Amino acid sequence: MANHSRHEPATARTNPTDPVVLALALEAPPLPEEPMQRPGIAARIGSVIAITIPFLGLIAAVILLWHTPFSWLNLSLFLGGYIITTLGITAGYHRLFTHKSYKAAPAVSVVLGVVGSMAVQGSILDWVATHRRHHQHTDRPDDPHSPYAFGTSVGGMLRGMVHSHLGWFFAKSPPREVMDKYVPDLLSDPFIPPMSRWFGLWAVLGQLIPAAIGLAVTHTWMGALMAWIWGGLLRVFFVHHVTWSVNSVCHLWGSRPFDSHDQSRNNLVMGILAMGEGWHNTHHAFPASARHGLSWWEIDATYWFIRLLAALGLASDIKLPPPARIEAKRRR
Repeated sequence: MANHSRHEPATARTNPTDPVVLALALEAPPLPEEPMQRPGIAARIGSVIAITIPFLGLIAAVILLWHTPFSWLNLSLFLGGYIITTLGITAGYHRLFTHKSYKAAPAVSVVLGVVGSMAVQGSILDWVATHRRHHQHTDRPDDPHSPYAFGTSVGGMLRGMVHSHLGWFFAKSPPREVMDKYVPDLLSDPFIPPMSRWFGLWAVLGQLIPAAIGLAVTHTWMGALMAWIWGGLLRVFFVHHVTWSVNSVCHLWGSRPFDSHDQSRNNLVMGILAMGEGWHNTHHAFPASARHGLSWWEIDATYWFIRLLAALGLASDIKLPPPARIEAKRRR
């Protein structure tokens, strides 16, 4: 493990007189600095692979689309895989494991943990710890992926956009023992630590399953290859960038209907593509809520899925903010 180094103060990365930075500093009380260290070489290599291989899959899909017949099977594997693994992140990693916004039957928790891992965004424990840290430090210096980390000049915002989208994978972060302090409840769970340790297996299975389906249906290796590209690599590429856009896009563009100590935004496009996660200002105003799209027109497919689980007797204790609290936090 690399030597720990103290996180640089806010003035090393941001202009303390920047209006947005100053406003955020005044809105929320300062928090103690955390020890920071660079990711190890294995972690950095893993991040490069996770970012570049799905992108190569996108290029391969575009090229091969011109030389192979259109396949409803491949499109179905892409869309089905996108919906299933995105729900693994939104309903599983995020609303269930991170915020405990509802309770799920043990079998449902396991399935959501496995398919969430197939989204290839990291293990359950790492993902949850990082997201809880994001909420504790939102848009302040120790936020792991704020687009405001480098100020609000044109250059700073461009740099911050890249950082919040994927550059933060290579930035300094707290060591394991500090991150574990964000997830004591999950570490004591009988199922989550083993599922988290086996993240690599679930990620690989998420690539092998569509290939196996393609081989079983077409009985050709080319069919297996195309199914893997569409249901594996291409699906991961889109799930990655839609999810990462909640970190970047949804802190830059959109509406702010509720008071929150950050720059989170509600974004219609991300609300649809990210299955409800794009109503990000609402989420930051009511982080424990199982429903992010509080207005009738705010599409929240993840909340519909949670309600379906409840109707089937597989989910309970669904948390929603009371109407009085919603109105109290509404910006005037």
